[in-house]
This record gives sequence, C-alpha cells and structure tokens, in this order.
Amino acid sequence: MKRLSLILILGLFGITSLFAQKNVNYEVLYFKANLSCCQARACDALQKDIESTLQSIFDEESINFKVVKLADEANKDLVETYNAKSQTVVCIKTKRKKTSSVDLSEIVKQYRIHRDKEKLATALKAEIVKMN
Repeated sequence: MKRLSLILILGLFGITSLFAQKNVNYEVLYFKANLSCCQARACDALQKDIESTLQSIFDEESINFKVVKLADEANKDLVETYNAKSQTVVCIKTKRKKTSSVDLSEIVKQYRIHRDKEKLATALKAEIVKMN
C-alpha cells in the first residue's frame, strides 16, 4: 500500500511538472546574411520589427523567434531545407512529433516596401493561424 501511494505521489509530481513547462507551439526562423554596415542596419531593423510584431500578436510561451546566420556552418541543413537567403522568414509548427512550415518571406518583402506594421501583423497572424 505504501509503495502504491509513493508511486501515485511521484506520478502526480511528474504530471504537474509537465504542465508547468513552457509550451512553444511555433518557431519563427529569420535567416540573416553577413552584410555591409548600411545593409546590416536595415536588416537588423527589419528583424526587430518582425520580432516585436510577433510578440505583440502571440504570447511568449507559444512562439519562439530565432535568428539563423546563413554563413554559420552549423545552420547549413536549415538553410538548405528552407532554401533560405537573407531575410527569409519561416514559421515551423511542431505538434505530436509532426512538423509543418510556412514561408513568410513574401509578407516580409511587402512590409519592406510599404512599411505598414498593421498589415504586417494581420498577414503574419493569418498565415500562422492557418497552420492549425
């Protein structure tokens, strides 16, 4: 009986610790090249705009924004998988060991041209929510 009680108590602690962990549903990859000074400032500004827009739409537990350096050898597989170039933006959703992705680069390109943050937020949210 004591053994069964101990197993139940340990099981409950295990279950509650699973619920306490942060659950990241989406990962957004922002691919970035080594650029000259002026281009790098523009790229950094674009990166910050995208990241802040995503954080304003989704809570921190559901989205993870990650910068991926194109020149870094450790990122070679990611670059090849998503055929990434500078300022390529991809959202990846993992659910029950299955992953799906959507390329958000066209939305980012339109934002670079028009600089409309409201349109950026609406378009990003629509594409990411479609992944459900």
